[in-house]
Amino acid sequence: MATLPITKRGADILKAELHKLKTVERPAVINAISEARAQGDLSENAEYDAAKDKQGFVEGRIQEIEGKLSAAQVIDPTALNADGRVVFGATVELEDEDTGDKVTYQIVGEDEADIKLRLVNINSPIARALIGKEEGDVAEVQAPGGLRRYEVVAVRYQ
Repeated sequence: MATLPITKRGADILKAELHKLKTVERPAVINAISEARAQGDLSENAEYDAAKDKQGFVEGRIQEIEGKLSAAQVIDPTALNADGRVVFGATVELEDEDTGDKVTYQIVGEDEADIKLRLVNINSPIARALIGKEEGDVAEVQAPGGLRRYEVVAVRYQ
């Protein structure tokens, strides 16, 4: 299995979710199943069916997270020294050459990407265009609205 890059923060979030699933969600589902069983006939017991469905979801999510964590290559952005180049985990300040608007993104793994928080997936067009660039370089990004050009204003590892 290929390794999946993930920031330290992203790995911590997955570990916290896994802990909650194992210590809170799983026992609650087991309890709900036993309570539904105590009601008698299981063939027409909606509570039992719902609890079994939830159990399937919880167990599936536990397996999914454990798989991701076992394949994860955890990268701590604060420990990076990429000589000012844009790499995975870097925070990049950009200026749109057409509008002059400035925006800041951090390049992160697939599971932690959230555009509202300015966290962009390493596989996104903008991240792919930025990788390897340095301050002062211009990245061309093929966006849905056409070609966009961004100047790299600053690169930080935080």
